[in-house]
Amino acid sequence: MVKKYGTGMMAVMLMMVLVLAGCGAGNGNNAAGNAASPSPSQEANATATETPSEAGNDGKEQVVNVYTARHYDIDSQLYDAFTQETGIKVNEIKGTAEELVERLKREGESSEADLFVTVDGGVLNYAKQNGVLQPIESAAVDSQVPAELRDTDNNWVGIATRARVIVYAKDRVKPEQLSTYEDLASEQWKGKVLVRSSSSLYNQSLLASFIELNGEQAAEAWTKGIVANFARDPEGGDRDQAKAIVAGAGDVAIMNTYYVGQMLHSKEAEEVKVAEQIGVFFPNQDTTGAHLNISGVGLVKHSKNKENAIKLIEYLTSAPAQTKLTQGSYEFPVNAEAEKPELLQEWGPFKAQTLDFAKLGEHNKQAVELMNKAGWK
Repeated sequence: MVKKYGTGMMAVMLMMVLVLAGCGAGNGNNAAGNAASPSPSQEANATATETPSEAGNDGKEQVVNVYTARHYDIDSQLYDAFTQETGIKVNEIKGTAEELVERLKREGESSEADLFVTVDGGVLNYAKQNGVLQPIESAAVDSQVPAELRDTDNNWVGIATRARVIVYAKDRVKPEQLSTYEDLASEQWKGKVLVRSSSSLYNQSLLASFIELNGEQAAEAWTKGIVANFARDPEGGDRDQAKAIVAGAGDVAIMNTYYVGQMLHSKEAEEVKVAEQIGVFFPNQDTTGAHLNISGVGLVKHSKNKENAIKLIEYLTSAPAQTKLTQGSYEFPVNAEAEKPELLQEWGPFKAQTLDFAKLGEHNKQAVELMNKAGWK
């Protein structure tokens, strides 16, 4: 019995040795496999390294992050074209200008933003004064954008402009009857003037330009006169003023030029019909010139993709991109070499106000106070 038991134990022990040997061999193979196969993070790094068109020397995807208060399809189309041309991806983060500036201030050095894009020189100056921008150093940009459409310290540059003009009913008003913004406050236009509300930044900057050019007293007198001549309480946007003219609510309105262009080429037949019945008049051609509203781009102070950001600014202000922009939005290009759409060519050259766009922001508070005082709703 003892001999039989001992033989069984030996058999069991032999089997255990074989099993352990097999496990040991398997573990040895796994260890070798782990040494040869990359971890998930290693695989990701390897993939980035193997796609140089999408990655920089540091293995990261080439990008430029744009905080933008402009919400136009043509902008996105230009960003896509830039990506196709350079391989640099453009990420758009949209919001109001005020929201984006506050976000930039809050994020500080940790911000991923590279560019800040918005409408209105006063707002661009607001961003500059809040310390979220830095100078743009580019000979190409300097040659493509005239000095009067750039910040004095190059913290931002213009990418497009619009003129705030007088539009009129072709069947009731003759162009010879029109002359200046100031004349719209005269007796002959009583009950005939249409304009959007005082909350419109376009109107605030228009009045701010009058404060800068004519003084606060003259600006206040104009504000009171224009309110007295309202055909109705202000309502709607610029397009709505054009529609109100055609509907007979008033004879003249203050509008931005690019709205007229967009309405004439709208997919909505009713907008086209309205635009065809209004004329465009550039005021103050013998005095201070027509008011310009500017769209611009600023280089964010803590940009982490500064080189890519400057490349995008250079692209946006180049003649080919400016041609695409003006053909798509009916804004005036900042690059003189751009080919303007036929409508803008028909309007011809015009005299524009000459002033530092920063002044629009500096006088904004005064402008709002004057509007409120005059009862401009």
